[in-house]
Amino acid sequence: MGTFEGHVLPGVFFLLFSLYYSVLTSLALLRGQSFLKPPLSPREKRRHSWWQLLSVEGVVKVTITMLGILLEFFYPPGTNRLMIVDWEDPRLPFVFKDNWQHITMYLFFLVSGVVDIVSQTLQARQNIKLERAAEALAFWVLALMMMSHIENKNLMEIRVHTFFIVPTVLLSLVLTIEVWVPDQPPLWVLKCWMGLVLSNWLLQLSVFMYVPPSGQPWRSENPIDMAFLSIFFCWHLGLGAAVLAAVYGLCSLWHHRCSSWTQALEAKYQPCPTGYRDEVLEILREETKLQDGAI
Repeated sequence: MGTFEGHVLPGVFFLLFSLYYSVLTSLALLRGQSFLKPPLSPREKRRHSWWQLLSVEGVVKVTITMLGILLEFFYPPGTNRLMIVDWEDPRLPFVFKDNWQHITMYLFFLVSGVVDIVSQTLQARQNIKLERAAEALAFWVLALMMMSHIENKNLMEIRVHTFFIVPTVLLSLVLTIEVWVPDQPPLWVLKCWMGLVLSNWLLQLSVFMYVPPSGQPWRSENPIDMAFLSIFFCWHLGLGAAVLAAVYGLCSLWHHRCSSWTQALEAKYQPCPTGYRDEVLEILREETKLQDGAI
């Protein structure tokens, strides 16, 4: 699959999930929650059918990764990369290396999605640790594949993919720590930040990995071009923090607006007082007794 298509799909996938977790993190911090998402109740206490409780995150992971795998195998139309070894060559060389590396990455995120669905829908009790472990494994595989992906590449591609590996490894570490030390707000923030940096940088590769803003191709032998790659990556670190701050700001406005609405409704619909010393209630009771006696 071409460079553009190969980066856009996972880039959008990571971006959507990073924004989703940024919203969850912002709301959890604003509400003072000790958990990012409330755990599901045991299956016997759930009132809905299993398909109504189907994990949305798991379904999205499975759908996007299956689409990515099909594109790696059969895009552009007429292509078939199902073969991993050229059996007609006596040396039996491996073929379509880059595509099979991408497919391997997709497969582990597919497994993470299946684990989410099984844990949240089919098991008697949700296994949060297993879900986090599967997600952490998928990101470790992503980092490992990226490390091997840069073999036999030019200096520019090595530099670009190295910058991609940095947030991937940090995100993998955070996810691994969360398996054993869950519900830590600083880790929530770091996870969202690294996810946004990873997704933004991946989408950036699709836009001008080979055609920078100057309009001229990147030149590996030009130290100025290599220096600007480092500058752009540092800007992405700041961009990730800015996006996270913007999401937090929007969630803060929504949270305070929602709280003000709730307080207004509570003030408007006060429960009727029931104390025996209330004069109005005493008068109403007396009138009711008189009416009952007349009847």
